[in-house]
Amino acid sequence: MPSSDKKERNNKARCIHASRLPEYRQPFGARPCTSNVDIFFDCFKEASNVTFCYTYGLYNFTYHEEPMYSVSGLGRYHVNLMLPSEPSILFYWFRFNVPGDLKDLPDYFRVASDNDIPAPVITLYYGAGMDTKDGEGTLYNEPPRVGVDEDKYPFAFQITVYNKEFKTPAFLKGAMIYQIFPDRFARDTSFDYEKMIRLDDRQERIYHKDWNEDVDTKGKPETGYLACDFYGGSLKGIEEKLDYLKELGITVLYLNPIFEARSSHRYDTADYLNVDPILGGTSAFMSLQSACKERGIKIILDGVFSHTGADSKYFNKFDRYEGTGAYRAFRDGEESRYRSWYNFYRNEDGSVGYRSWWGFPDLPDINEDDLSYRNFIFGKDGVVDTWTSRGASGFRLDVSDELPDSFIRQMRSTVKEKTGGEGAVIGEVWEDASNKCSYGSYRDFMLGNTHDSVMGYTFRHIVLDYLCGYIDADIADTRLEGFRERYPKEAYYSMMNLVSSHDVPRIMTALSRPCDTDDREVQRGFKVEAQHYDVVSSLSKMAFALQTCYIGASCIYYGDEILMEGYKDPFNRRTYPWNRIDQRQAEALTYFRRIARIRTENDCLRTGFYKTLMAEGGTFAFVRYLKEGRDAFGREASGSRAIVLVANRSDKPVYVDVSERYGDFGCKASADDGAIHPLSEQFILGGILGGTRKIGIKPFGTAFLIY
Repeated sequence: MPSSDKKERNNKARCIHASRLPEYRQPFGARPCTSNVDIFFDCFKEASNVTFCYTYGLYNFTYHEEPMYSVSGLGRYHVNLMLPSEPSILFYWFRFNVPGDLKDLPDYFRVASDNDIPAPVITLYYGAGMDTKDGEGTLYNEPPRVGVDEDKYPFAFQITVYNKEFKTPAFLKGAMIYQIFPDRFARDTSFDYEKMIRLDDRQERIYHKDWNEDVDTKGKPETGYLACDFYGGSLKGIEEKLDYLKELGITVLYLNPIFEARSSHRYDTADYLNVDPILGGTSAFMSLQSACKERGIKIILDGVFSHTGADSKYFNKFDRYEGTGAYRAFRDGEESRYRSWYNFYRNEDGSVGYRSWWGFPDLPDINEDDLSYRNFIFGKDGVVDTWTSRGASGFRLDVSDELPDSFIRQMRSTVKEKTGGEGAVIGEVWEDASNKCSYGSYRDFMLGNTHDSVMGYTFRHIVLDYLCGYIDADIADTRLEGFRERYPKEAYYSMMNLVSSHDVPRIMTALSRPCDTDDREVQRGFKVEAQHYDVVSSLSKMAFALQTCYIGASCIYYGDEILMEGYKDPFNRRTYPWNRIDQRQAEALTYFRRIARIRTENDCLRTGFYKTLMAEGGTFAFVRYLKEGRDAFGREASGSRAIVLVANRSDKPVYVDVSERYGDFGCKASADDGAIHPLSEQFILGGILGGTRKIGIKPFGTAFLIY
């Protein structure tokens, strides 16, 4: 830490612990089991009984205290902590006593006393702060609350203690992922509309002949809306577009559900072991997988294991499948191998009731602890065995926070076993996965036992808040650094960082800040206003640059590369407008390809080290770099030794001199050392000024410096 920063910090307060600074906690961040951590605390010199308080566990927590001892005689205290031997979450804070009239205390902590009566001793607590620089804490007059059902205020500091054997697949670290909603991406060149209907002409289905027709929101009059409109996008259509995806630098395909189902979203699985015929069947998957393998692209499948469809071979409520399903077995007292998978009961009128996902009767809940169900998923010739043998490289788990931890642990161990350790399990978790609470417990999500990583909805939230101007760059940086501190490095470099998905408005729409409404006709008609289009499109490009250059796997939702718009489901699931791309969309596609090329050509943007260079107002700059030719995992790396990204969210130009800020990395910036990348010249306002790396960035502009 620079001496000037230390002086400023000491002048500001005399009671400090900043969890992200090495002078207060080292090593940085999440740590493996049984490793040691040194923790320092600067406290008032008048303090007594300075105590390190901590609690750790997962499903059950134990509380402990340890006296701290002065290491300098000037109010600096230290404790060396050996972390637990089992993966767990450790929360800590500090407790101490001070005289009630201590002048350095804020007024609201002081205790008034008469001149002739000594001030009483008061007990204070020092815990984590909210959005504070370097993870600096704050004083409280009560201890932090960390109970599962408690309001988590005051805040505690956290150390994520993970399995020391935790490793994530190499292909996932820094990957370029492309998410496809299969029905809406591309028809194949041999598409036959009549054949699509003949494959499965259920009465509730709507088949679009026109690829460019808007999505349905009403359904058929006799059934109402059931998300059963189909366009005929197929796996063969995806295969025919693989060269297009390679130009975007894609290394991983994440496919929304492809298993046979009634709906077009296919989250109501009907047959886990076969691809939906409308998508081309299982043979089409094998062909796609082979074509992907030739191009070095992995495939991640969407696994929906918390529920099935009511219209499925397992539940078979409508008797559309052969054999006896669980519904009829319960209703009529027949035998079915699937009966124990579900939770049935009788209503007061004697009719059949069953537990369903969020109360949707078309989505009956699965009892994931049922051993026959687990055998079907994890056993020989089961779901995991079948799809990994067909070439899938892992699963994204739908609503994984609604699956038991033991189920996800078995999923991960089975995937690893079937793939030689190189398969991936990615969870759909929208909150902080390192301390997520649900179903009465903290969850085993970031401890190296269940997920390799999770979807980056927290990343999306921070980026959107920054780009919309709700928070400045310093707060965005603080929040990102908080996640980097709490997540194991193996997981953080594998985060599926996204800005759009099938479950949220697309980035162009989100950045337009529409009013929140569930009126689908309002959603259907929402478009970015013409007078705001240039700004919104520039911010959308900035979002892509941030997710492509930041730590983690960058996940593009199909169509974002041409700035597709779309509000909530189903308007965020419109068809990709092949052969209808306008000039502005074509320009955006060119930009995406250029940025993707910078990433694919430089290992530092995939697995390099990270440091924030500047986070002030609307300006956010950071560097990804190598150390002596090696990345953050100690592996030899190729490409540029460092790349700086500078983003200007504001409506005014900014001038940034990164020469001094960048000096820490041994690459002195000068006019002759690493010219500005030609691909980013359009964003440069001032160029190289005065022989330094001082650059001007246009309003809503992004620039790269490549060393």
